[in-house]
Amino acid sequence: MAKEVSAGGVVYRRTKDNRIELMIIEDRYLKASLPKGKREKGETMEETALREIREETGIEGKVVQPLETIYYNYYNPKVGAVKKEVHYYLVEAMAGTLVPQLEEIHTVAWMSPEAAWEKQAKNGYQNNISVLSKAYELLGLDHRKEKTS
Repeated sequence: MAKEVSAGGVVYRRTKDNRIELMIIEDRYLKASLPKGKREKGETMEETALREIREETGIEGKVVQPLETIYYNYYNPKVGAVKKEVHYYLVEAMAGTLVPQLEEIHTVAWMSPEAAWEKQAKNGYQNNISVLSKAYELLGLDHRKEKTS
């Protein structure tokens, strides 16, 4: 079985009024997801995550801390079964403008924590739920509450 190692992140920013917004991408399959991509030779996992975020979304970030490594298998028509390992980080957006890399993703948007969680819950990948949960916990967000303001 082929093996593929990738890295990515849960990217957040603070607005002028100090609210947190999260970046959610819609991948080429029109599923809610997080930016990620394959590690290139000589890169650390953190470098891979930041490069992929920049390439896919136009945003420069800094790694705050590791979140989780997830594992799953998928089928690639060219190589057959692939064992996938993805290292996710909590990443703070530092600069840049959202621009989707259309060869890789369909759209990218900043969302309120409530909207991001709802989009993930309705149309995201199951294995991203624990990654997002860890990010929400570190950011002091509660995805279970209804918005009260």
